[in-house]
Amino acid sequence: MRKLGLSLLNILLIITVANAQQKRTLDKIAAVVGSSIVLQSDVELQYAQYIVSGQQPNPSIKCLILQNQLTQKLLAQQAVIDSVQVKDDEVDNEVDRRMRSFLQRAGGQEQLEQFLGRSIIQYKDEMRPDIKESLVAQRMRAKITEKVNVTPLDVKNYFDKISKDSIPTYNKEVEVGEIVFQPKLSKEEKESARKKITDLRERVKKGEDFANLARIYSQDGSAQQGGDLGFFDRQQMAKEFTANAFRLKAGEISPVFETEFGFHFLQVIERRGEQVHARHIIIIPTITEASLDRAHSTADSVYKSLLAMKKLDFSSAAAFYSDDKETKYNGGMMLNAENVQTRTTFIPTDKLDPQIALVVDTMKVGSISKPQLFTDPQTNKKSYKILYLKSAVNAHKANMEQDFAKLKDAAMNDKLNRTIAQWFEKRRKETYIKIDPGYQSCDVLKGWLPAASAKTTASVADATPAKTATTNK
Repeated sequence: MRKLGLSLLNILLIITVANAQQKRTLDKIAAVVGSSIVLQSDVELQYAQYIVSGQQPNPSIKCLILQNQLTQKLLAQQAVIDSVQVKDDEVDNEVDRRMRSFLQRAGGQEQLEQFLGRSIIQYKDEMRPDIKESLVAQRMRAKITEKVNVTPLDVKNYFDKISKDSIPTYNKEVEVGEIVFQPKLSKEEKESARKKITDLRERVKKGEDFANLARIYSQDGSAQQGGDLGFFDRQQMAKEFTANAFRLKAGEISPVFETEFGFHFLQVIERRGEQVHARHIIIIPTITEASLDRAHSTADSVYKSLLAMKKLDFSSAAAFYSDDKETKYNGGMMLNAENVQTRTTFIPTDKLDPQIALVVDTMKVGSISKPQLFTDPQTNKKSYKILYLKSAVNAHKANMEQDFAKLKDAAMNDKLNRTIAQWFEKRRKETYIKIDPGYQSCDVLKGWLPAASAKTTASVADATPAKTATTNK
């Protein structure tokens, strides 16, 4: 908590100094790239965002911020030529996502506005152009690399070029299956939560402040933002939540309804096409010892069946009994959360939930564990699980036989990076670029400096008409 307080103090100092400087002088031009300029205030604003995201102060990061700005603007300029665009709702979603993160770290709207010295609405307006340009740049980058692919021969050539001393070592990996038994509450066991949420809805209907009640009583991460969920579409929420949100008009409050997460009621703030901006309050029923006992009894019964019945294999049992939607239709097998795109089931043991890793470490390949109680590290929800150790690969030096999939990913990343680097090399030579002398010592910007620019000490502002800063840039 102390570190967060110090970080927020740093933000306040950064913004205060920046505002004071802007009142005395014109905004400085940090760089020119093609038809675009990067203002020093743009760099300072992103540096403030870097701090508010939880990072420690580090002025050298401004070099990376300017490099990113130059890259972004070069891509965005090409995007205009190639008619690459993003929709307004995509930009709105990203603005809302970042703002929710900032609000959560700052401890709420009032605290964030105090430290930034401006309203949330004003800050979002300032962020929006840069975020839009960033999304356009991402899409342009994807277009540049859309035809890049690798063949098995490419992978072999990539691996053969790695020196023996540089061949990576992979940690021990395992394939682990799970059958999850979540405690199921009876109607009577849920009644206390239902009564509490119903009472809260009545208080809102009688005029009490929705946001204030959400901060005090709601039981999810949106509570700090007064229950505000930002904009979402029909695919992002539980079906019961979507059904209620999309049938209401702005300002209307839903009835109490239940999802797999708990009991809710919501209020629609704004409708925008196929998106809704809403806030909610959720009360999560308390898991009882009786419900845990019932889950354990079911898990123990399935475990005994797996041992006794050869016809009941783990995959079928997971599909039929497991309460985990992510794994039950994948034969119960967990996916490597850090490599989602490849959907690999091989997980480094140091990336496993420590509770699961502790059990797996005692198992033999092909065995299943007795039902054990686990606590989800993110939600603190308890459930019983039966684990299955399908395979284990000990730590080893990379080789084509065991690690083709990983080496293919590495070869693909290498080819993507080279493709992008070649594109930038060509575009930099064709584009007018000028960087303020204050940044010309940055190592990451050396490639952006023409040979002549590295020798000159003339300010960019001397060669380019100055642009007056806006009051709160």
